[in-house]
Amino acid sequence: MQTSFCCQWKKSLTFLILPHKPRPFILQFSSLSFQPSQHTISTILHTLCNSNRFEEAHQRFSLFLSSGSIPDHRTCNLLLAKLLRSKTPFQTWSLVKSLIQIKAGFVPSLVNYNRLMDHFCFIHRPFDAHRLFFDMKNRGHCPNVVSYTTLINGYCSVGGIRDAMKVFDEMLESGLEPNSMTYSVLIRGFLRGRDFESGRELMCKLWERMKMEDELSVNVAAFANLIDSLCKEGFFNEVFEIAELMPCGSSLPEQVVYGQMIDSFCKVGRYHGAARIVYLMRKRRFVPSDVSYNHIIHGLSKDGDCMRGYQLLEEGAEFGFSLCEHTYKVLVEALCRVLDVDKAREVLKLMLYKEGVDKTRIYNIYLRALCHVNNPTELLNVLVFMLESHCQTDVITLNTVINGFCKMGRFDEALKVLNDMLLGKFCAPDVVTFTTLISGLLDAEKVDEALDLFNRVMPENGLKPGVVTYNVLIRCLYKLKRPNDAFEVFNNMAGDGITPDSTTYTVIVEGLCECDQIEEAKSFWQSVIWPSGIHDNFVYAAILKGLCSSGKFNEACHFLYELVDSGISPNIYSYNILINCACNLGLKREVYQIVREMNKNGVAPDCVTWRILHKLQSKVTKHTPFEDPTLSTEGVDMDNKASQNRRKWNYVCTSSEATNSSVVALNWTCICNYSTAKTNRSLTHGNGGKLDTLDHHHSVEGKQKRKRKKKLEHPTRMICIPWHQLESGSLVHEEES
Repeated sequence: MQTSFCCQWKKSLTFLILPHKPRPFILQFSSLSFQPSQHTISTILHTLCNSNRFEEAHQRFSLFLSSGSIPDHRTCNLLLAKLLRSKTPFQTWSLVKSLIQIKAGFVPSLVNYNRLMDHFCFIHRPFDAHRLFFDMKNRGHCPNVVSYTTLINGYCSVGGIRDAMKVFDEMLESGLEPNSMTYSVLIRGFLRGRDFESGRELMCKLWERMKMEDELSVNVAAFANLIDSLCKEGFFNEVFEIAELMPCGSSLPEQVVYGQMIDSFCKVGRYHGAARIVYLMRKRRFVPSDVSYNHIIHGLSKDGDCMRGYQLLEEGAEFGFSLCEHTYKVLVEALCRVLDVDKAREVLKLMLYKEGVDKTRIYNIYLRALCHVNNPTELLNVLVFMLESHCQTDVITLNTVINGFCKMGRFDEALKVLNDMLLGKFCAPDVVTFTTLISGLLDAEKVDEALDLFNRVMPENGLKPGVVTYNVLIRCLYKLKRPNDAFEVFNNMAGDGITPDSTTYTVIVEGLCECDQIEEAKSFWQSVIWPSGIHDNFVYAAILKGLCSSGKFNEACHFLYELVDSGISPNIYSYNILINCACNLGLKREVYQIVREMNKNGVAPDCVTWRILHKLQSKVTKHTPFEDPTLSTEGVDMDNKASQNRRKWNYVCTSSEATNSSVVALNWTCICNYSTAKTNRSLTHGNGGKLDTLDHHHSVEGKQKRKRKKKLEHPTRMICIPWHQLESGSLVHEEES
């Protein structure tokens, strides 16, 4: 009996861990004659949290509370600490309130309060964190330095430096002494507000406080936050001044100070500034870490200054710097792109002298970099040197050499390497080898040689082409205007047991459209692609491009709307293709309709969308020398700009006025003014659905004036309204007599 009961409990425990509906969970407990122990509840919730199933953990905890299984105070705080790892403050705070209501006398620990406040501040909700702060005080907790610093950081992160200073003053009035992190957070707030003088005053207090700080970790965190803030806000000279004067004194090790400066400079892409810090370190007989030095060389190489990176590499030999493989790859590729093969070769030799490196892999990286240089002699020399030094070549080595020869147009050498591989002088070729050669030969319009490799040589050597090989062959044949041959290759795929993928269909659709066979592309979609169920956004974009380029804009719109009706969600690129086509055709009403369709389907515009809409605006409007002060963007931070753009977007897409068939005019200043709003434009609807611009600042004489007067006999004029009025109501139309 006891054994069966234990088995039943194990089954129920397994049932609790697996995802299931809440109702069976409650029934499972009601069917048992006992309540789960605290250890059982802790085990279940800890297991869910350790598996990152935080949402289910919240749900389970709520169900435990509703069923009357309430742990003690200590266990509740431990479980809350686990749930706080989810960083979902609203959900966790809702659970805390339920726990307080059910369990009389329960108060979350001060650490849990502080962590929950920090999560609210992280999502830019400092006011919610402040409410939590008051709740903490009302329940008997005395806020500590961490509580106040967290709240100050929350207000500084949203630009509320005045509120942050009020909290700071309240902290001083409560008798708490700010630590180094408190000052550092406040300095960051002043720097964000471009108030460097106030920030400099606090820096002096920070240096003094750091000398009295007992915990080194607090000083390290405060200094890191300060240097990050200075670099992000562009105060680089101040960082160099700190590096020279070292005002923090002995409160921080100099190695930590310089390392943090290098890291902060690299984070903002100022690799030359980081190199200057290295110079100061060397001047004071300090050595940078290999991680920092690799970061600088890597960044310089990526930013196009590989010569400076190579110079630092040479200087690093003086203190035993070890170049990592990833930085080596970036540096040699950058040197080869600027055609400095001699320096790239020196970097190769340096890497080969290192112990414990895979020399074949090092050679392969160098050979790949040489593909950017038209130097076949160097390719062969490296291959010969590998053999002379008894370094084993692999298939990647030879594929890279063949790829380099193909890029340089040296197909005879590439075919000779292939023949040596087939004869057993090197390792045997694989499918990638033949795919590389076929692609290179077709790019050079050597169709017969490419097809011979595909149809004869590959089968003779027991190699079966994959879908990538077929895609390459089909793409190149379409590029050579041989659609019949390309379609024949596609038909042979099924016979070889190769299933086409979305790339195959995209290549075929693009090729048919490029060959002016749009009807065949439409038929291919209806008879092959759609029934197969293998299609993605690349296929949709290819069809839409083909329809738009062939002048079938209406069919492109219908195709997109049919996709949406079928439950498919096209991405922003598909919509941008239609919007751009409508803009080029001057179809303003259709642009508005597509924009509304985007918003209806939950697709937000990107920078390309705004650029296209701005192009449409410049086509249909004339600038007037009027500036609305309510549309000024001076002093507005990026967060406010983004919020304003979202409000504009939502208004344009949801307002029924914007797409009314009787009113084609739309205040595009409200849509496209995503960077600066300097002009006030008004559009009116004229006869025949044409837009005309009311421009009262330019005189119209003679026949043009009479035409405009006749066209505007009964216009409906759109009033340009400030944004605070737009948000509260609909647009206002003014009838002119």
